[in-house]
Amino acid sequence: MEVVSCSHSCSALHQTPTSTWRLRVTGLGLGLAKPPRPRRSVVLCVGTTSGRSNSAESSKVRASQGFVDAAVQGIPSQKAGAVEKVVIQGLPEGPDSSAISTGFWQWKPKLTVYYEKSITKNSKAPAVLFLPGFGVGTFHFEKQLKDLGRDHKVWTMDFLGQGMSLPCEDPAPSSIAGEQNEEALWGFGQDSQPWAEELVYSVDLWHNQVQHFIEEVIREPVYIVGNSLGGFVALYLAASCPHLVKGVTLLNATPFWGFLPNPATSPRLSKIFPWAGTFPLPSFVRKLTEAVWQKISDPRSIQDILKQVYADHSTNVDKVFSRIVEITQHPAAAASFASIMFAPRGQISFQEALIRCQSQGVPISLMYGREDPWVRPIWGIKVKQQVPGAPYYEISPAGHCPHDEVPEVINYLLRGWLKNLESEGSIDLPFLEEPSCAEHGVSRELEFVRGGSRKSVTVRLYGSEISLWSQLTSFLNTHVSNSRVVSR
Repeated sequence: MEVVSCSHSCSALHQTPTSTWRLRVTGLGLGLAKPPRPRRSVVLCVGTTSGRSNSAESSKVRASQGFVDAAVQGIPSQKAGAVEKVVIQGLPEGPDSSAISTGFWQWKPKLTVYYEKSITKNSKAPAVLFLPGFGVGTFHFEKQLKDLGRDHKVWTMDFLGQGMSLPCEDPAPSSIAGEQNEEALWGFGQDSQPWAEELVYSVDLWHNQVQHFIEEVIREPVYIVGNSLGGFVALYLAASCPHLVKGVTLLNATPFWGFLPNPATSPRLSKIFPWAGTFPLPSFVRKLTEAVWQKISDPRSIQDILKQVYADHSTNVDKVFSRIVEITQHPAAAASFASIMFAPRGQISFQEALIRCQSQGVPISLMYGREDPWVRPIWGIKVKQQVPGAPYYEISPAGHCPHDEVPEVINYLLRGWLKNLESEGSIDLPFLEEPSCAEHGVSRELEFVRGGSRKSVTVRLYGSEISLWSQLTSFLNTHVSNSRVVSR
């Protein structure tokens, strides 16, 4: 366990020349002239073993990690209709996994951030920061930490007001010190503590939290991968602090957050609303929160939500379920939820953040679960249309949390994207071995081994030209897929 203060200098980070790490390209890694390659028609087998190559073991079958015998490398591709099959590695197990360490970083008085990391011994490996969605935390990226940590420096954190970054003290006690009921909910008192007078669990707070975490703890530019709310924060940070961000991957990112106007951008309009997420909670909010919280924190409600957002109901979500239930039992959870729901919008919108990232040359990639009932694929297609050079992978079956539902696929795609950027385009993006795919797109079936059984999903890479028909079929297919339980 680490405990990190915020006292060390960040001057070296701010002096890092942007040109030394950011890939300045607008296409899909095809900006460099390269000779055409012959068409491959084989069962492709890809993977790494703890970042090392061992020729003595390369021909062995490792079913637990999805490796295929090298003898199949010359066999014509197995086809699923017209879709090429690619065999990818499964998740590492036991000693093959990268170790995870935990820590707490005190950003401000009484505001302590919980984080986890898994770091390869290769000091030159790129740093990757994962940002979670609303209501979850670092535990949602355990499969990325254990796998990608073998050849990357991987970090993740809990947003303030969520997970293990909930406060350790009551921001607005309901009684005088020493006499408070241990079962009472925090934040429902009459007066706020001095450290919580301006506290609001808003997207602006999380933006600042991530910025300072990169500057003071990671201390080098990072690739940011964000799911849902985490995707919004990732894009927001990249737009405002491009010197800290080498690239952004959006995993079913929510395209909006917050309902009330931001006081910095709409000062007059914001004054109309009497309360905007500060402590203590007003009496009318307290009553509303108690009623709503009792419903949404019920374990049965949590189970129902998980069934909605995971398309494949055979996915084991026991650990995710238990951790979410544990978080809801924290005495500060209810008031924090109220603060989040009534917090103002960010100073810039998702759309404006996209425009800024594009103008500043921040690389973006998109990896979306097609069966997401909340952030439907049409939102990913809209981003793709605005940023045509961003690779957009649509995965099926997969819902709102593809990194946890199909981590083998997300890890494979992320590795390929990172290699493409780090090599300045000399290594192709996944599925782009042939230049024609960049324009027209391509679909492939990715197969892997999990728990001793073979599983497969279909991944579609959209090309730079997205027709109205493509949008319509994606929309219709999503509705059809969501109407049935997918189990493989």
